[in-house]
Amino acid sequence: MMRFLLIIFIVSFLFLFPKPAAAQIFTNEKLITVDLAKQRLYAWEEGKIKKRFRVSTGMYYTPTVKGSFSIYKKVDMQDMSGYFPPYKAYYIKNVPNVMYFYQSYAIHGTHWHNKFGTRASHGCVNLSLWDAQWLYTWAPMETKVEVF
Repeated sequence: MMRFLLIIFIVSFLFLFPKPAAAQIFTNEKLITVDLAKQRLYAWEEGKIKKRFRVSTGMYYTPTVKGSFSIYKKVDMQDMSGYFPPYKAYYIKNVPNVMYFYQSYAIHGTHWHNKFGTRASHGCVNLSLWDAQWLYTWAPMETKVEVF
């Protein structure tokens, strides 16, 4: 009887406290996931998180796009500019390690702020310079990017 109650308790515990969503990703390919709520980026390899980074994603009027994408273009360094009211126009020189995953949305290094862990971009996924360099080197073209 005691064994039966123990089994019921263990099974109930598993259903009450399921594994976190990140632990339910099944892939042997490299994968980048961006958790907008947590402001975190995860680099996956062989079904396990290899690295995790704090990021800054899109602000209220310029949200980061959600969905399933792939890196379609990589640029070592480029200038970026834009104007998205009500925010000020910007022109930033020498943005490093740019990886485009959807239209003009990119994951890239950021030298103009260090507000990682909070929303601070015009839609891109901002990383520290060191984290962006690591990710840029690690992720080949066509690496899957999941933003949620």
